[in-house]
Amino acid sequence: MGEERQHSDIHNPHDTGYKYLLSFKKVFVQLLKNFIKEGWVDMIDESAVMKIDKSYILQDFNQKEADIVYRVDIKGQEVIFYILMELQSTVDFQMPYRLLLYMVEIWRDVLKNIKRNEAEQKEFKLPVIVPIVLYNGENNWTAKMSYKETLSGYELFGDYVLDFKYILIDVNRFKKEDLAGLSNIIGTAFLLDQKYDTSEIYERLEQALKILSGMLPEDFNMLKPWLTHIFASKLPAGTREKIEDIISKADIGEVNAVIYNLERTLEEEFQKREAKGKAEGKAEGKTEGKAEGKAEGKAELIIKLLKKKFAAVPEEYIEKIKKQDSDVLEAIGENIFDMRDIDELNKYLNN
Repeated sequence: MGEERQHSDIHNPHDTGYKYLLSFKKVFVQLLKNFIKEGWVDMIDESAVMKIDKSYILQDFNQKEADIVYRVDIKGQEVIFYILMELQSTVDFQMPYRLLLYMVEIWRDVLKNIKRNEAEQKEFKLPVIVPIVLYNGENNWTAKMSYKETLSGYELFGDYVLDFKYILIDVNRFKKEDLAGLSNIIGTAFLLDQKYDTSEIYERLEQALKILSGMLPEDFNMLKPWLTHIFASKLPAGTREKIEDIISKADIGEVNAVIYNLERTLEEEFQKREAKGKAEGKAEGKTEGKAEGKAEGKAELIIKLLKKKFAAVPEEYIEKIKKQDSDVLEAIGENIFDMRDIDELNKYLNN
């Protein structure tokens, strides 16, 4: 079964969140290489990565966490990566114990799927399991990072006490500038998922749009469910519905058109917010000012998109665009991605 078919059905919020994103090998490898600073990460090649289609989550926890498992060949050695995604805001102090239970279940599966005489050979070894916890809660992670630290009196027995450590990837501890600088799928997801003040939502989305504009269509397609179901939920109701509608109707290969529509929606929201923040004035003057501001914002957006499409835009066109009213700019925006030549602007522009 190919990755495309695996991702065709989305049954619950978990599947539209990190579990959905990380079920793509490309995104899984991005997670490791961007957020784990260990030498062995450089040895991982996407072609040697295989997703295991099984979950080990205990029944009591299936509403607040999800997991994903990968088998990776590193220099001829089989390694299993177990990623547990904490979908709650509070820290679970029993995390090391739960990870132990899941790891034992994975090893049990390994033993069930090999011949008994092979497992009894002196040379037989179980695969290494690397446990990773992906946490997006607002509070700092304060659970113990090693298993032995959860045991009373472990200090007395040194190496005779069972122990392992897990890797923590804490979404809210990364700087937004660093996430934006990655310009990839997982970095964009983290950028939008971090906890931030409501006033920063539009700034974050604008940062994300800059990244999306440079993405391959297939990468954008991977992010679509995240944008519609996870990020859009942070937006005010009216804006959320518009954003969800724009993204859900987009086909792969329509990245630029989606960017235009999203930026236009954002611009409209900016205008509304500015209007609310201004002191009440004369109705006529206020309406005129809003119309001028809206047209000016659209003109800047049109110019930016034309430069992306045609690289060079003659100054005469830039000046003419700035003089057009909102209706003309709307017409240009709706047809901009069908233009093959910059001179096609002439049929829209008024002198």
